[in-house]
Amino acid sequence: METPAHTATSGIPRSLFAFSIFYGGMVCIAGVLGNKQVTLGPISALGPMVGLGPLAVEAGIFAFLLLVVVSSAVAELHGRTVANTLVRIGFVPLIASILLSIVVLAAPAAPDMDPARRDAFALMMGGTPRIWAGGIVAYGISQTLNVTIFSWLRSGSAGGGGLLWLRAGLASMLSQVVDTLLFVSIAFWGVFPIGQLLAGQMLTKVVLSALLVPPLIYLAVGIGRWLDRT
Repeated sequence: METPAHTATSGIPRSLFAFSIFYGGMVCIAGVLGNKQVTLGPISALGPMVGLGPLAVEAGIFAFLLLVVVSSAVAELHGRTVANTLVRIGFVPLIASILLSIVVLAAPAAPDMDPARRDAFALMMGGTPRIWAGGIVAYGISQTLNVTIFSWLRSGSAGGGGLLWLRAGLASMLSQVVDTLLFVSIAFWGVFPIGQLLAGQMLTKVVLSALLVPPLIYLAVGIGRWLDRT
């Protein structure tokens, strides 16, 4: 007798198994991508319209938005408790990647390594304890908040069981505002004025959440349901 698809992996639904692997990868790569600041055409032009400079955002936001999408999809398919467990397990690859980065940066480079590559690696992968702490705190609180808001909108009268795009978009926008506030404050408060940085990052992340999360959540939930079909 053929094993049902949703129980094929030691009783773990296939969608949860696949999303968990993907989630762990995005947790690790987000910090690496965050070393590059990107401008996004018309979005960057919003800054001068509201009294800010041209808007830019760290490229790690794309990985974080995928984390938001995956955690929301898991909450939709498997419930809030499972989604929050996924978020908590995400601390493991996040902290492990930070510790490995510290070990590798402390290890002496090979004598024949290209100096330019050595220095670029140290510049990109290096960080301060405040930056690392900010990333850990912001990740945990913002992702948990995303799951909480998404699940509340699903069960409450505000969203019911429908309007998946709206629930996911609102949860993402609010959680990304909190993520930015926590990370920038912990990492850079007292180092330089952070008002402009906070406002610009929040605005950019809200716009990206509104544009990208609604279509991506339908894609993720659709993939999850396809994986779990019997």
